[in-house]
Amino acid sequence: MASRKARAPADGLADYRRKRDFSRTAEPGGTDEPDGHGERPAFVVQIHEASTTHFDFRLEADGVLKSWAVPKGPSRDPQDKRLAMPTEDHPLSYLGFEGVIAEGEYGAGPVIVRDEGTFRNETTGRGGRGVPMAEALRRGHVSFRLDGHKLHGGYALTRMREGHDEAWLLVKRQDRHASAHGTPDPARACSARTGRTLRQVARQEAKADRP
Repeated sequence: MASRKARAPADGLADYRRKRDFSRTAEPGGTDEPDGHGERPAFVVQIHEASTTHFDFRLEADGVLKSWAVPKGPSRDPQDKRLAMPTEDHPLSYLGFEGVIAEGEYGAGPVIVRDEGTFRNETTGRGGRGVPMAEALRRGHVSFRLDGHKLHGGYALTRMREGHDEAWLLVKRQDRHASAHGTPDPARACSARTGRTLRQVARQEAKADRP
């Protein structure tokens, strides 16, 4: 599969960088972006234990990761309508981020990669023509098919509210990958990369920081 260099717009990560002190946080600065997964764009689901424990859902578009905080997490059950609150764009290098954001920093707390993989944009417009991912997101509705370690099949993101309190819904489509077992307990869920839980990540990094 051919690789392509995905570059973020010059100011696309300004909000992300403004909120972080990269001398204190291990999060990537987004200055040296990796090649993507090839011809297909990437997605990641991270579990983040900050002021509240939540899932972060990120889709690659326009050279960045379009991001939403999903309190209850993406579900495999089509009956679940998951609230998704948009957050700032993240760099592509955040796809592999797992660790602890330092105390006092924005979003302080442990992060694990719950799932990762690629996706296919299946959004169509008039006449059945495909709608580019970035344009579909601007319009407020996108349909896509995930190919991850844990999440598979069709999903849709739909904007239900605009403005300062913008909100979306993330819903699983009914297909052969649908399941009544919707979302794991975030405290017990394991990383798709390392098999660690949030508590294990926090404990191991605290131990590594001790003199």
